[in-house]
Amino acid sequence: MAEKELERIYVIPLQKIKHYTSASRLAPRAIKEIKRFLVRHMKVEENDIWIDNSVNENIWSRSKYKIPNRVRVRAIKFDDGVVEVSLPELELKESRREEIKAVKETKKPILKKEEEKPAEEGEEEKEKEIKEEEKTEDKGKGETKEEKKKEEEIAVEEEKRDKQESESKIEKVKEKNKEKSVEQKDKTKAD
Repeated sequence: MAEKELERIYVIPLQKIKHYTSASRLAPRAIKEIKRFLVRHMKVEENDIWIDNSVNENIWSRSKYKIPNRVRVRAIKFDDGVVEVSLPELELKESRREEIKAVKETKKPILKKEEEKPAEEGEEEKEKEIKEEEKTEDKGKGETKEEKKKEEEIAVEEEKRDKQESESKIEKVKEKNKEKSVEQKDKTKAD
């Protein structure tokens, strides 16, 4: 657990950025300005500043085009150099950063494999016996596997023959239909 080193409340002016920033970029620019202000006053790097969602919601509360003129924030600097920024109106019992860490620790990892429990000596022998039995059964089944393969090959050959026969029947039917259509055309011409 990180201990609090410094806790201060700042009023950050945002009115100047309204004059030199386009309206569509005001809210994102305000967040950057808050970070710059805290870098300057808390003497930390920009990567070490953690802005709470409440501050972000306060900036965006009137849309991204109309930001407040100033924002009052509570900045807490921890001994590991991280600064947590939140609204002072919110009474925090525990640091939001600590809450997030606690939640992450309680979550179970999804992709971690379960470690195999070390088996006792008696269990190891039983497992070996079972594996040996499976191997001997597989040897006995080897002949049946070959027979199954032969049967599958025969079935495939029969299917091929059936397809060829059906194709030849279809061709004969098509030829008959052509002959009939030619005869009908001849009859219509004669009429």
